[in-house]
Amino acid sequence: VQLQACGGGLVQAGGSLRLSCAASTGAFGSYFMSWFRQAPGREREFVSSISWGGTSTYYADSVKGRFTISRDNAKNTVYLQMNSLKPEDTAVYYCAADQAPITTATRQGTIGSWGQGTQLTVSS
Repeated sequence: VQLQACGGGLVQAGGSLRLSCAASTGAFGSYFMSWFRQAPGREREFVSSISWGGTSTYYADSVKGRFTISRDNAKNTVYLQMNSLKPEDTAVYYCAADQAPITTATRQGTIGSWGQGTQLTVSS
């Protein structure tokens, strides 16, 4: 499945932004969707994921209470609402999809599809 992420930009600390990721597939509901991020000089890390029907969500400890993942299966789109942004949230954000569950324990190399990334910069 092809993924197209968008919505990144420059925002001040404490601000909010919403990322979107559109999937080109007729079977979007059969994919577990997720967001990862990679900050400069750091490894790519898990941010959040959402189950096929949206009933289960998972978050990295660093974003719990600030970020909310959601999906609209009718629009083939997953969202990441980011509130109370901090400079340490600065990173390239990637959406990823797989038919198997994606959680904090999932090895990234096993995830089937990745988007191209969208840059978020949070200024202090």
